[in-house]
Amino acid sequence: MRAAAQPDKRNFPLARVVDRRSRSHHARIVPQRKRYLFVCVNRRPDGTPKGSCAARGSVELHAALKSEIQARGLARTEVRACTSSCIDVCWAGPAIAVEPDGYFYGRVSLTDVPRIVDAFANGTRVEELVLTSNDFDEPSSSGAS
Repeated sequence: MRAAAQPDKRNFPLARVVDRRSRSHHARIVPQRKRYLFVCVNRRPDGTPKGSCAARGSVELHAALKSEIQARGLARTEVRACTSSCIDVCWAGPAIAVEPDGYFYGRVSLTDVPRIVDAFANGTRVEELVLTSNDFDEPSSSGAS
């Protein structure tokens, strides 16, 4: 006999989770955010031809995103900024993977942070920062920055 399918919790703003540290059967409410930003903070040695997001300021970028998201009241249910290791677009860094939407921001600077957070608040994206399919092709070493 086949077990009944479990409901897909991603479609609900709040999920019911059993607190396993307690012997009681009470549950707590855990917010399920609409989007997660994975900010690459990978660091390579200085002089590496393709560079790295950390060398281009991604650690500071992540901190600024977290702060701005919190200040706008979006951190609990809308969007969370997380750090990530390499997401393989070093030459277009700092890079941010936006999930579950499935797109990447690239060449992001601190001055872009308010526009990015505005876009999440409005349900849009900053199109000029979205990486295109050509941005995923690693440039030759003579053209790398």
